[in-house]
Parts: sequence; C-alpha cells; structure tokens
Amino acid sequence: MSKRITHVLKVEYDGTNYSGWQRQKNGLSIQHVIEQALYRLTGHDIHVLGSGRTDAGVHAKGQVAHFKTTDEVFSVPDSKVVRAINSRLPKDVRIISHCLADTSFHCTRDAVYREYSYTLTNHESVFERHFATFYPYPFSVEKLKSSNTLFAGEHDFTSFSKKNPSTLSYICNVRNCAWQQINDSTFVLRIGANRFVYGMVRSIVGAMLEYSRGTLTSEEIKQLLHNPERIATKKRAPLAAPEGLVLEKVEYPDHLGILFL
Repeated sequence: MSKRITHVLKVEYDGTNYSGWQRQKNGLSIQHVIEQALYRLTGHDIHVLGSGRTDAGVHAKGQVAHFKTTDEVFSVPDSKVVRAINSRLPKDVRIISHCLADTSFHCTRDAVYREYSYTLTNHESVFERHFATFYPYPFSVEKLKSSNTLFAGEHDFTSFSKKNPSTLSYICNVRNCAWQQINDSTFVLRIGANRFVYGMVRSIVGAMLEYSRGTLTSEEIKQLLHNPERIATKKRAPLAAPEGLVLEKVEYPDHLGILFL
C-alpha cells in the first residue's frame, strides 16, 4: 500500500485576472489553475487546499497550500517540484517554494498567524493600478495613521466582514496593525492576526479611510466592534477596493517543521 505524502507549497500570484483563491463555478480561480497544472503533470485529479481565501483581484506573496497524494501518483523528485509545476502554470501564478509535512498537517487549521499589506495611493498610475488602490478623496494622514489603535486586539469582526455560511466564529486577534507612509502619495498598511474572516481587511481599510475623512467617527467604529452585527440599514464603511491587498505571509508553529527553502 502506498504511503500518503503531504506536499506544502508557498505560492505567489497576481490576482487581477482571477475570481480569487477558491474554485468558483463561474470564474477562473488560483486553486483551479494549480490543480490543472498538477493534472497535466500527473494525469490525476489532485485537490489543493489553501491557507485562506483571497477575494477576486487580491494578490499573494506568501499564500500556503497543500495537497496529499502518494508517490505513485506524484513521483516528481523534491528538488524538481517547483520547476515542474511552474512549467504548467500561467505566468501570473508561481510556486516559489516546496516542502514536505507530516500527513496530519493542514495549511488552514494549523496556521497561527497571517499578515496582509494594503497599498493606498492618491497618485493615479498606469503601472501601479493592479497593486495599489487609487484613492482620489482628501483625508487626514494623521487620522489614518492613528486608526490602527481602533482595531488592535481581540474583537468580533462580524460588522467588518462579509457573511460566509461556513464561518462559525468572527472573533480574531489583530496583533499587528500599522500604516507606513512610503512617500508623499503612497501609504502601506501592515495588518497581522491569528485569523481573518471573509472581507475583513478590506472592510477595516474602508472604515479607516472613512474615519480619516471624517465621515465615520471613532465612537461609531467602537460601537460596531462592541456590538457586532450585520444590518443593511446601519451605517458601515464601504469595502476598500481589492487591488491594493496582498497576502504577505502565513506562519505555523515551529514543531510542524514547515520550512521553505
């Protein structure tokens, strides 16, 4: 009987032309193109699971995915896995590293930290349009930078997310949240937490921008955190655009031995 092997991939992608990570009935997903590459490589259907879903148009530098198979189905030498899969992928999706894990490893459940970046600019550029969100409205830089304190810590983010029937809890612990001004026109948010729920980062950024413009108060944001609910008639900030959002990294406990070369 063949032994089951868990292959772990570190993936980067430009999400511009995709419907998100997760396979969709109507739309091309990152998950689908990787599974198609594995099929072309092995002749077998291999299911790939990602550490988290990214929305349509959202990018990743450090998405983690895994698939479980046998050496009979997937006989590629470890040193050639990255090149073998990449040769069958479109150029906007790349496997950048590979390692093996214990068969019990699960890239979603075992993750202990995830970090995103969000790039905002008030300078419209053809060359940055897919990786930075152009924001044409005036806002207070000082208020934008101070808005991180509103979301740090453990909260129920129901009010700052999109509904997902499979999500059992909307409680997340935001450990890192800070804006950095790169130049006169560009700002980057780094936000990290033990977990994120559907649409959470874009919703938080949307609220931060409304706060920095003076159209949403800190008291209103605190009320949404302290009294989590999703009511259409209640004042909420719009979701920020997806273009500026990048999944930067996913971390696992050391004892799992997820070490990418």
